[in-house]
Amino acid sequence: MMTEEHTDLEAQIIKDIHCKEIDLVNRDPKNINEDIVKVDFEDVIAEPVGTYSFDGVWKVSYTTFTVSKYWCYRLLSTLLGVPLALLWGFLFACISFCHIWAVVPCIKSYLIEIQCISHIYSLCIRTFCNPVFAALGQVCSNIKVVLRKEI
Repeated sequence: MMTEEHTDLEAQIIKDIHCKEIDLVNRDPKNINEDIVKVDFEDVIAEPVGTYSFDGVWKVSYTTFTVSKYWCYRLLSTLLGVPLALLWGFLFACISFCHIWAVVPCIKSYLIEIQCISHIYSLCIRTFCNPVFAALGQVCSNIKVVLRKEI
């Protein structure tokens, strides 16, 4: 009985990983397009004081802009949304694959090798350069600079 419940729980966890609830109300929960794509009629078209069109033209222009933007977006997303989602899914899968299987192992390998080289480099600096710099410091420590103002 216990093993069967454990197996059901594992199946539920695996199912939950691959099946995510989609929020149809808030479609930008991470606010990716907060300041970028919000374009309203007032953001694009404005008439300065003293240069007004007829009120009817202004209202029809507003309605035409809003409705055409709405339906054009809907048409484009209907035609291209699924193919582009497939393309982006494939692209990000390839990027993830390269990152997981190539980039991170190369970086880890590089860091291991550079750590060994850094120890050797540090040892060489301490062995050869430190005595030279200490001797130069002793030589230069007896130098005295005197500034005099001559008239």
